[in-house]
Amino acid sequence: MDTSQYKAVKEKEMEYALKRVEDIKNSKDKYILYRDIRPIIDLKQMMESSVELYGDNIAFHVKDQVGGPYRGITYKEAKVDMDALGTALISMGLKGKAISIIGDNRYEWAISYLSVVCGTGIVVPLDKELGASELEQLVKEAEVECIIYTKKYESIFQDMKARGETNLKFLISMDTDISDEQSLSLREILEAGKVLIENGNREFLDAQIERDTMSIILFTSGTTGFSKGVMLSHGNIVEDLMASPTLLEVLSTDVFFSVLPIHHTYECTCGFLMPLYRGASIAYCEGLKYIVKNLSEARPTIFLGVPLIIESLHKKIWQNAKKSGKAHTLKKVITINKKTKKIGLDLAPIFFKKIHALFGGRMKVIICGGAAIDPDVLQGIRDFGINAVQGYGLTECAPICALNPDQYPKNEAAGYPPPGFELKIHDPNPETGIGEICAKGGNIMLGYYKNPEASAEVLKDGWFHTGDLGYIDEDHFVHITGRIKNVIITKNGKNVYPEEIENYLGKIPYVNESLVWGKDSEESGETLIFASIRADYEEVQEALGENYTDEQVADLIWKEIDGLNNRLPYFQRIRKIDVRKDEFEKTTGKKIKRFVDTNKGIE
Repeated sequence: MDTSQYKAVKEKEMEYALKRVEDIKNSKDKYILYRDIRPIIDLKQMMESSVELYGDNIAFHVKDQVGGPYRGITYKEAKVDMDALGTALISMGLKGKAISIIGDNRYEWAISYLSVVCGTGIVVPLDKELGASELEQLVKEAEVECIIYTKKYESIFQDMKARGETNLKFLISMDTDISDEQSLSLREILEAGKVLIENGNREFLDAQIERDTMSIILFTSGTTGFSKGVMLSHGNIVEDLMASPTLLEVLSTDVFFSVLPIHHTYECTCGFLMPLYRGASIAYCEGLKYIVKNLSEARPTIFLGVPLIIESLHKKIWQNAKKSGKAHTLKKVITINKKTKKIGLDLAPIFFKKIHALFGGRMKVIICGGAAIDPDVLQGIRDFGINAVQGYGLTECAPICALNPDQYPKNEAAGYPPPGFELKIHDPNPETGIGEICAKGGNIMLGYYKNPEASAEVLKDGWFHTGDLGYIDEDHFVHITGRIKNVIITKNGKNVYPEEIENYLGKIPYVNESLVWGKDSEESGETLIFASIRADYEEVQEALGENYTDEQVADLIWKEIDGLNNRLPYFQRIRKIDVRKDEFEKTTGKKIKRFVDTNKGIE
């Protein structure tokens, strides 16, 4: 469209964004705690306005070499790189084309994403845990013409391009300084883009952004192994960015700690784009084994995690307290602090100084997403004087559906819908109120890429049917009980939610993780509940000593399960267990694959 038409479209979009912000400011909702929301219409305008507001602030904390110190990159510097790379990519003929990015969390990944989505083409982040054949399948499906990657994937994509069975035209390495016949250097392309801009090229700078058309394809990593391409727009993302920091405070002084895979929508929207919207900064973790070291170096204030990471850190604190003989003292101190807090005296910074130091010493809030977390763990972290909340989302919702307000969290709830988003329960059970959770709002995806049938199955009358089961309480917080496809329906018509039983098993000290499923008995005809359990052998050794047998481990766990079974209704009781030493087979999102026979272990 011509310049005047485009200007009129953008003015109309800004009118909508201003009204959205005004509605938030005037809302009577007590859970909307922070109302200083800036209107944004797309990610390009978001970056431009962030640079105007926070230009000299640090946007990224990066490491030039493993183990080296963090170095800051400002908003202005990042914008220069974004513009240069986008300009160069357009000059290569990639305007409107699908461009993939793959690699560890790092500055080059972030700048590549922004340069593609803010004016070049369609960005297709790829899962770094996938194998060559799976990557090729996704590259073909999304008709990717260019891939920007880290060195680890060089041979995979060079072989792929050489075979000529994809649309690949360009391979760009984040790690090489000099281009060759097989791959181009990201650094050289970026420098070429700067020269183009100096010589008056404004193709990227003046690029028109269509707020509500597909700009992002994110492939889901389901437990069934079948990936669907979720089509997202700028509009989907900015709706999330404007709505969610009304429930949880994000300041320009905050430092986000980036450890979760950035290609996942949770980390991408909440741990990458959110800080850039709010003028905060991002510190990249060097890898899971460097978490504690990097926390002490970056001293972040906000940490996005998944239950696996957060529960592990919480467990380690208590294990260390037990080993040092300080567990009893720690419990006593927590009890005292709970009492003093009631009279406005929070002693956590004094009592839990060493624990705070473990998280870098300045941690304000830990946010858990990706899966349900044990409510006791959230409370346990809060007892140490660090706020901990959980949220709920799906890739199809870009991803936020609900978030616990940081001042009024409910440990057992998945969250509260941000302003402008709606949740409802479809076909609730008359007794329990449990039914399928459905979501509505500007955050909902456009549909599944090249899959209108799958889109029609989940998008009905403006509502997205999540496939999750749950209920909404009297305060409108949503509680999740499980996935529809995971529910075990017993022969006598009872519903058993395996996630609920797995949560109970997770509280047993000797259980690391578990998988629960149902099987009909050939003898009695009734549905039996089975559990496959990966033991926590550190805890086992503490209980049994060093020379234990597999039978003793099983007996130890059974003793705990017997106690659990006594508290459960008959139809939920665990009848058989399999104790395993090997890791479960998991998705790249680290969720146990439920329908893989090798994960069950019981015939």
